[in-house]
Amino acid sequence: MFENLCTLPLSAELFSQALHPTEPLLGVGLATGHVQCFRLPATDKPAEEDPDLSVLSDGKSHIDTVWRTRRHKGSCRSLVFSHDGSSLYSAGTDALLKHFSPATGQVISKIAIPTPRKSTPDAPTLLSPLSPQTILLACDSGALHILDLRDGALAGSKPQQTHIPHNDFVSSLTPLPPSTESTSGFSKQWVSTGGTTLAVTDLRRGVLVRSDDQEDELLCSTYIDGMGPKKNRDNGVIAVGTGSGVLTLWDRGSWDDQFDRVIVDSARGGGESLDCIVKIPDDVGRGKKVAIGLGDGSLRIVDLTTREVAGSYRHDDLEAVVGIGFDCQGRMISGGGHTVKIWDESAELGATSDDEDSDDDDSDDDGDDSDTSEAAPDKNAGKRPANKDSGSDDSDSDDGERKRKKKRRKGKGGKAELGPLGAHGILKFKGLD
Repeated sequence: MFENLCTLPLSAELFSQALHPTEPLLGVGLATGHVQCFRLPATDKPAEEDPDLSVLSDGKSHIDTVWRTRRHKGSCRSLVFSHDGSSLYSAGTDALLKHFSPATGQVISKIAIPTPRKSTPDAPTLLSPLSPQTILLACDSGALHILDLRDGALAGSKPQQTHIPHNDFVSSLTPLPPSTESTSGFSKQWVSTGGTTLAVTDLRRGVLVRSDDQEDELLCSTYIDGMGPKKNRDNGVIAVGTGSGVLTLWDRGSWDDQFDRVIVDSARGGGESLDCIVKIPDDVGRGKKVAIGLGDGSLRIVDLTTREVAGSYRHDDLEAVVGIGFDCQGRMISGGGHTVKIWDESAELGATSDDEDSDDDDSDDDGDDSDTSEAAPDKNAGKRPANKDSGSDDSDSDDGERKRKKKRRKGKGGKAELGPLGAHGILKFKGLD
């Protein structure tokens, strides 16, 4: 379903990544406190060019560094663009939240992150824009702070409101779609995970509900529309990744407990943790699917309609995937360790792993060609499925011919003539049977 177009090396371990909503811009926050912005190549190509040839894999495009700066004295914990992409926000372990321009990286304003105790700074975990006037900040203490962004700057360190949905650090934030009666069009209710519980918080009224203890760490979440019960398909569900490799599904409005589970990674004692998740756009995934980053550096595509894993890929051999998303061009961006990888829809969506295996078995040259095309797809890649089908037909006819020959031998009625050692390596002499 996806092919890796390129790998972008980073100068330090990745802690957070952010994608611009309308431009091919990628922001990364690193363990050293650096924040860096890259411009990815656009996918627009002239009509006469081969549609199966990606911009990145043709060897003629490159990724530009727009700017790079040391934004925080500690690590950069979270990075996020505003709704319209005009601003970029970062939060670090130096207890500072900074607002700056995504075009130049120049700081516009900054504030100190609120702390429950003066002696112990409350490190940030997540940032999420609420509206052009407010931003939501989640912290290690389990607190959610609503900060004022009036006049395009951070007004002060005192939050407008503070809610505490969890007793542990907040691991994920997911907005619920606004109601049809909403005048602003922005989400007022947010689903959060922290520790072993899920909570729903109304930013005006406070924490509405907390789930039962799930006895498993809840790490990531995303909203999937159109998957409610039969009587209310538009209700939607929340998909939540756990620390044991299981994806749990929660019906909107029934927050006490999960209603279904999908085993994404199974192993004795529990599978790898599901660290990050994103809904695959409908025009890319062709169905209700999510992409998940795991603790072992792998990526999984899960079809929520069939409740099955539809694909598996490798981001890194050792480091966990900490960020995953889709840019404005529909490309999947995964980040973890010291690398960011860019993935695009494969030119051979109809091909299966069985077809690839049969090609590898045909000859060593075919295997080498397939490896080469992965790094730089051939312009004739679109014709491969036809060749594969013809090859498979030939092999099927050969197999059928062999079977027919065997049947003829059996039809003669006599036993096959064996060598001097017989069928089992025992000496055989004529006339002594």
